[in-house]
Amino acid sequence: MKYLIQFAIIGGITFLGEVLNLLLPFSVPASVYGLVLLFLALVSGLIKLEQVEETADFFVNIMPVLFIAPAVSMMDVLPGLKGSIVAILIITIVTTVVVMAVTGLVSQAIIRHGKKKGNKGNE
Repeated sequence: MKYLIQFAIIGGITFLGEVLNLLLPFSVPASVYGLVLLFLALVSGLIKLEQVEETADFFVNIMPVLFIAPAVSMMDVLPGLKGSIVAILIITIVTTVVVMAVTGLVSQAIIRHGKKKGNKGNE
């Protein structure tokens, strides 16, 4: 029963993301709205981590399986992409490096901020 309740919470937030996607005039995917809503609910304490943690872990564990269908579909359109494969590879490599760099810089900034905040409490 616990898993059904956790799934219902995650499903409800996902539904709210879909509603926001329909109501707001921005070109933001509904899944992003749902992630932001879940993040805000967790940060604000409206939802406790324990209320969704096990089902969220399950979803993360099965995520690779969810990519099988899109990967198989890519095999169907591969002949049409042959002319653009170099551009696609370059874009993929550049964006991967940029995402890794930005993630590293943000992580370092958060760690530095946490250390400064911790030192102020010791003074």
